[in-house]
Amino acid sequence: MKIVGLITEYNPFHNGHLYHVQEALNVTGADAAVVAMSGDFVQRGAPAVMSKRLRARMALECGVAAVFELPVCYATGSAELFALGAVSLLDALGTDMLCFGSECGNLSDLQRLSDILYEEPEEYKQLLKTHMKEGISFPAARQRAVSDYLTAMDRPRQDSSLLSEPNNILAIEYLKALKKTNSRIVPYTIRRVSSAYHDDALRPEYSSASAIRRTLECGEVPAFTQLETQVPSTCLKLLKASYRRDCPVVVDDFSLLLKYKLLNTMDEDLVLYQDVSQELTNRICKMQNDFSSYTQFRELLMTRQLTRTRVSRALLHVLLDVKKADIEHYLAKGGHYYARLLGFRNDCNDVVSEIARRTTLPLLTSPGKCGSSQFDGQLKKNARQMLDTDIFASNLYHSVVTDKYKILYRNELSQGILKV
Repeated sequence: MKIVGLITEYNPFHNGHLYHVQEALNVTGADAAVVAMSGDFVQRGAPAVMSKRLRARMALECGVAAVFELPVCYATGSAELFALGAVSLLDALGTDMLCFGSECGNLSDLQRLSDILYEEPEEYKQLLKTHMKEGISFPAARQRAVSDYLTAMDRPRQDSSLLSEPNNILAIEYLKALKKTNSRIVPYTIRRVSSAYHDDALRPEYSSASAIRRTLECGEVPAFTQLETQVPSTCLKLLKASYRRDCPVVVDDFSLLLKYKLLNTMDEDLVLYQDVSQELTNRICKMQNDFSSYTQFRELLMTRQLTRTRVSRALLHVLLDVKKADIEHYLAKGGHYYARLLGFRNDCNDVVSEIARRTTLPLLTSPGKCGSSQFDGQLKKNARQMLDTDIFASNLYHSVVTDKYKILYRNELSQGILKV
C-alpha cells in the first residue's frame, strides 16, 4: 500500500483543498491520503475559525483516509517549526510520500533554495547578518541574503523571489525538514490553484481560506450563497449546520483570557515563551496598560522587525503556555511521543491498520484513556506534558465557543474518534 501524507490546516476546507487531495493521489499514484492537521489553533497565531473535529470531518467526507492532529506546539510555530513538526509526524507514521502545494509548482526550483537554507553556506550567513542589521524583519532579510548569495554564485537571482510567497516558503521548509530528519519520504509539489494566500476577496471557484473566513466572520446567513462555488457541497452542508451554533471563532474572542494571562505572568517570565524575544517582552511590559482587545494589542506591539504574524504567535504561546525550553526538549527527544488520530473513513480501516503496523508511535484515539496500562509505559513525563498542552488548548477553545454561542461544554477528554 502506498500512502501519501498531506500537511494542512483546512481553515476551512475549500475547493482548493479538494483539488489538492485529488491531485496528490493522482500525481503520486498513492492508494490513500492521510493528513497531519493543526488542531484548534493555527500557524498564523490565531484560533481556527471552526473546531478541529468539524474541519477533520470535512476532510474525511472529501476523500481523506485519516486525520492526525499536529501537536499545538508545532501547529502554532514558525514556518520552520511547523514544517519540522508535521514532517517528523508523517515520517513516524510511515507515509511513503509528501505532496504539498506551492505557488511555483516546480520541485527542482524549491529544492535549490532549500539546499541553501539547510546547508547555510558561510557567505550566506554573513549576508544574512548584514541585512538583519538594517532593521528589517527576518523574512525580508533572508530573501535579500539569498538574492545576494545567488548573484555572488552566478546563479539565477530570480529564484530568491520564491521566498516572497507563503506556500513556497512552507514548501521549502518541508524540504528542509525532510533533510533534517533524514526521512525516506519522497516529496511532490503541485501548483496552488486558489487565489493568493492573503486575498480577502472571493474569486470564481477557487478562493483563499482567508477570503472564506472573512465571509463567515463578517457576513449574514444569506452569504452562504456566495460560498456555493467555493466549498464542496458536503462541506457547505456542515458549515450551514454549524454557523452561529459553534462557529465562527475569531481571535478577539480570546481578549479577556489573554489579558488575564498577561496580568498573571511575571515580566521576567515572558521571554520564556516561544517566539517572545526580549524586545517583545519590553514592549508588552511597557504597553500592557493600553490593552483593550487581542487584535488592538497585537497591532500596538508591532514594529518593522516584529511582524503581525510573529507577534500573533508570541501572544498565543503566552496564552497557551507554550515555552521555548519545552519545544527544544521535545525536538531533542525525536519530536513526537504519540500520534493523535482524530478520525478516519469507515472504508479505510485497512489504511489505519497499515499505519498502526508501520508507525513507531503509539496511536491515541482517546486521550481520556492515556492513564490506562496501554500507555503507562509510553507516555512518560515529557509526553504527558505535550499531550496535556494539547488538551488544555482544546478545552480553552471550547470554553470560549460555549460561552460565545451558549452551548453545552464538552471536555476534550470525553471526545471520541470520528468515523465517517
